[in-house]
Amino acid sequence: MTPIPVLSSISPLAATSDLWFVDIWGVIHNGVRPFATSVAACEAFRKQGGTALLVTNSPRPRESVAKQLDGIGVSRDAYDGIVSSGDVSRSLIEDWAGHPILHIGPARDLPTFAGLTAQPGATADDAEVAVCTNLYDDETETPDDYAALLAKLKARNVPMICANPDLKVERDGRLVFCAGAIAAAYAALGGTVSYAGKPYRPIYELALKTGSTLRGAPVAKERVLAIGDGVATDIGGAAGFGIRSVFIASGVYVQAGENISHAVSRLFAGNPIKPIGAMTKFVW
Repeated sequence: MTPIPVLSSISPLAATSDLWFVDIWGVIHNGVRPFATSVAACEAFRKQGGTALLVTNSPRPRESVAKQLDGIGVSRDAYDGIVSSGDVSRSLIEDWAGHPILHIGPARDLPTFAGLTAQPGATADDAEVAVCTNLYDDETETPDDYAALLAKLKARNVPMICANPDLKVERDGRLVFCAGAIAAAYAALGGTVSYAGKPYRPIYELALKTGSTLRGAPVAKERVLAIGDGVATDIGGAAGFGIRSVFIASGVYVQAGENISHAVSRLFAGNPIKPIGAMTKFVW
């Protein structure tokens, strides 16, 4: 197997790209504060004429994501636009307008439903569909805490829409579960789950359309580069869509102090889906 190169700078690849799909959590920030080198890299790419599009599995629509980034301190000079799993999931949710909907997730994710005819309010006893945006309390809960709820939903074969396919993210050095972990547990019970975010095609189609609109002309896939820390979501999703990717070594997959070359070999050995490069951190 040809080793995946470990890059010290993203700038050589910038010359081969017009459009970046940049993951947010784990690449732009750690849930609490921005990564200064990542913000600087995106700003530098934009200054040389590139378009930096943040593509995230956040269950919230883009406007809500932008406000969250403002609160964390991510400069708006670092990106041209945002495409979120929440944006894509909203069309799936709206298909259930007029039906009882159970929302699994915290109140902070309610912007996912803003402006839709389909609104939550049902319980596990009467819902016809469940929309999972997150855990109710990701600081203390794990998917095991949802066993009874999921069993009740499966007993009535209630379908689930997962608005965030991520299994885990790193928040300020700690790993916390995401909606994807709840959806995986439900699927393991035989439940039906629909996804729209990474690694699934709809979010990439919307991202390419959005990026092309921002640039004022269609962007060829060979001029798109995805940058992310998710093996299955960012790297796998990019490969499935036919675009290149660079893997950023966050704590989700790489242990503290682990040599990145060893980590990359461990993660991608025998895997036909590979990034074109890996970085310990996102640096221009």
